[in-house]
Amino acid sequence: MSTGFNWAAFLDFMGGTGAFLAGLGIFLAMLALARTLGRLNRTLDGVDEQIAALGKPMAETLTHVGGIADTADRTIARLSGTVSSLEQVAGSVANAAKLTQEAISPAIVNVGATLGGISAGLRRLVRGNSNGERS
Repeated sequence: MSTGFNWAAFLDFMGGTGAFLAGLGIFLAMLALARTLGRLNRTLDGVDEQIAALGKPMAETLTHVGGIADTADRTIARLSGTVSSLEQVAGSVANAAKLTQEAISPAIVNVGATLGGISAGLRRLVRGNSNGERS
């Protein structure tokens, strides 16, 4: 009973057709991926050009900022030296003021006691009392 239909040839044909369609699908997917990557490549080239255009001004700006920072560091170092000198002068002035106060204070106390004694003597002389009491 032969119908004249060969299943083996049919299955071979369908398997080949399926493999061809799968290959065609992969081929079309790779074409789309190639177009996408081509656009991405052009975009990245544009970004590279923009970065290259900004590179020189950025380098000059950073060099300028570095120079400013170095100048600021040197100025702060000088100011630190000046501040320490001023602190030493202030300490010396404070010590001199303390020594002056210690030297003058007893003299002021003695002058005050002397003036107090003179005023008491003058009161006795003017009032005529020997005890300094009022009459």
